[in-house]
Amino acid sequence: MKTLIIRELGCILKPSVRPSCAARPFKSPAAPRQYPRRPFHSTARRDVVKPYLLADIGEGITECQVIQWFVQPGARVEQFDKICEVQSDKASVEITSRFDGVIKKLYYEADDMAKVGKPLVDIDIQGDIAPEDEALTKVSGEQPKEAPEPEQPKTQEKSESPPEPEGDAAKPVQQSQRPRDIPSGKHATLATPAVRHLTKELNLDIADIRGTGKDGRVLKEDVQKHASSSKEAPAPSPAATIEPQAEDKTVPLTPIQVGMYKAMTRSLSIPHFLYTDNVDFSSLNTVRRKLNASHSTSSAASTPKLSSLPFIVKAVSLALQSHPILNSHFEPPHSPSDKPQLTLKASHNIGIAIDTPSGLLVPVVRNVQNHSIVSLAAEIARLAGLARAGKLSTADLSGATFTVSNIGSIGGTAVAPVIVSPQVAILGVGRTRAVPAFGEKGEIVRREECVFSWSADHRVVDGAMVARCAESVRLYLEGVEGMLVRMR
Repeated sequence: MKTLIIRELGCILKPSVRPSCAARPFKSPAAPRQYPRRPFHSTARRDVVKPYLLADIGEGITECQVIQWFVQPGARVEQFDKICEVQSDKASVEITSRFDGVIKKLYYEADDMAKVGKPLVDIDIQGDIAPEDEALTKVSGEQPKEAPEPEQPKTQEKSESPPEPEGDAAKPVQQSQRPRDIPSGKHATLATPAVRHLTKELNLDIADIRGTGKDGRVLKEDVQKHASSSKEAPAPSPAATIEPQAEDKTVPLTPIQVGMYKAMTRSLSIPHFLYTDNVDFSSLNTVRRKLNASHSTSSAASTPKLSSLPFIVKAVSLALQSHPILNSHFEPPHSPSDKPQLTLKASHNIGIAIDTPSGLLVPVVRNVQNHSIVSLAAEIARLAGLARAGKLSTADLSGATFTVSNIGSIGGTAVAPVIVSPQVAILGVGRTRAVPAFGEKGEIVRREECVFSWSADHRVVDGAMVARCAESVRLYLEGVEGMLVRMR
């Protein structure tokens, strides 16, 4: 009886260790109790595979072109490591990782258009996720994927061949089906945008080129060597040579061209008023050449060389102080119940149109009213360098209240510039050229003349206002001393 009570008490005190008393057969207390031996093991941590979304980069941009990848599937990344470079219709941006982990899948190839808010890569996150970064892994209508549990190794059977991946994981990025005998490193198909542009010009496949850079990267010299070796191949006999007929080719618009298409489509709904005027640059060029000569002989090596553009931009800013309606944003009514609105801008944020290898870009020089001629020249040179290198940020390209297009740096005299909405005016500057003119006593003199072409939104600006502002700019440039007196 005592033995039975002790056994029942043991069942109550340790139910998680001892087997059920009702199911366990009674044994003599002298018999040793046998338990099955269980090997010690540990459970592997479950790493979460989640999509990393292309975040919103502002300015209402909904898609970007993938320029190049810095990673491939299987690459390990840490926080702030570069993943890829994308090009919007305004600027190029480098996308960095917000997590530590391993890249599992790339959703796009180079030159593909990536959608904002859609998965960019799948990443096996191997660490904690900050609450503010959780939104970058959530796709609308989809559940995040978890990595499968690792299988226990089989000791009795040996696999004669490694298992082949199935589903999307087998093809994270479409690869060429033709065999290649070229050894490549983990970055063999990566190259700078300039090298990729060169391969497109020469109609070459970058995967066919043997890279000599780090980890097999293709360099410019590799492309040129590959192209020259292709040209040295034996040509067919003249009798058998047949010149192929040129064929039409349809190509998609670049992101910058798409942005220009959208902006100009909106702008051409504006009724433009065009006004042209001739400006004598003789006095301005004389002063400018003297200043450049003094800077070259002085120790101030950091002083930029002065062109006519910073003088023009400053003259426009001084004229806008007297004609603020030309430095404004106009918002037309969107419904019959709305009223049109005109916002006069306090700051003179003047956009400068710059010709770049990728297209026309318009970076913005902010607060021109507070700049000197020298500081304007330095800021214009800085923005032009970033524009030609494709490194302008979204902030550098937004917020303009007036635009100056110096088309004369390429050629032409009079132009018809198109207003960029919601601005109400734009100035086109032609090429300066020497022309014969009459002097004060009727003699023939040499004059350096430039044509200024103004366009204004005729819904809110009349012709007289444009003519007065243009006349103020002309007087400032033809008499530089008057501009210097007005400057702060």
